[in-house]
Amino acid sequence: MSFCDTIWQDVAPLRRAILDQPFLAELADGSLAPESFRHYMLQDSLYLAEYARALAIASARAPTATARLEFSDGAKVAVQVEQALHQAFFEKFGVTPEMAREAEPTPVCLGYTSYLTGLAATRSYEELIAGILPCFWVYWEVGCDIKPRAASPNPYAAWIDTYADPGFGEATARVRALVDEAAANATPAVRAAMETAFRNATRYEWMFWDSAYRRETWPI
Repeated sequence: MSFCDTIWQDVAPLRRAILDQPFLAELADGSLAPESFRHYMLQDSLYLAEYARALAIASARAPTATARLEFSDGAKVAVQVEQALHQAFFEKFGVTPEMAREAEPTPVCLGYTSYLTGLAATRSYEELIAGILPCFWVYWEVGCDIKPRAASPNPYAAWIDTYADPGFGEATARVRALVDEAAANATPAVRAAMETAFRNATRYEWMFWDSAYRRETWPI
C-alpha cells in the first residue's frame, strides 16, 4: 500500500474518535450551541492564518513545479476562507469585528499552529507536508460523514457543504498524491518521521474540536 493508505489505516482509532466528537454530532443534527461554534470560528480563523504560512513555506521548499503550484494555491485558498469567515459565518453567528481583533489562540490552537511552524522551520519538506495533510483529509472525511445524516434545515449547513464539496475532495487527493510521492523517494527514517507528523497533526484535529466544544480558554 502507499504511504498515505498505510498511515490512514494506522490512525483509524483517532479518526473514529474524531467522527464521534460531540461537537460534530451536534453540528450534524443542528443542536450545537452557537457559543461553541463561535469559539470554533474564531480559533479556526487564527489557525488558518498560520496554516496558510505553512502551506506557503511548503510551496517554497517543494522540489517540483506541480507541488509548488499546489501548495501555493492551498495557501491562497486558506487566506480566502479566512476572509470568508469574517464576511459570512462571523456575521451570521454574531462575531463582531472587535471580537475577531481581540481573539487570541487557545492552548490547543497555539499548540497546533506552533507544531506546524516548527515542522516548517526545523524539519524536512517531507515531514512538513505530512503534517499539513490531515487538515485536508480529516475535514474531507468529516464532511462526507456528516453530509448524508445532517438535519435539514441546519444552521451549520454551509460549513458542512464546504467540506463535503467534491472540489475539496479533489484538492485533498492532490495533496495526498504529493505526500505519497515524497514518501516514495524518502529514506525509512524520513518516512517514519512523516508518520509521526501525520499522527500528531491528526491528534491536534481531535483536540481542536474538543476544545471548541468545551470553549476552552487559558487556565491561568
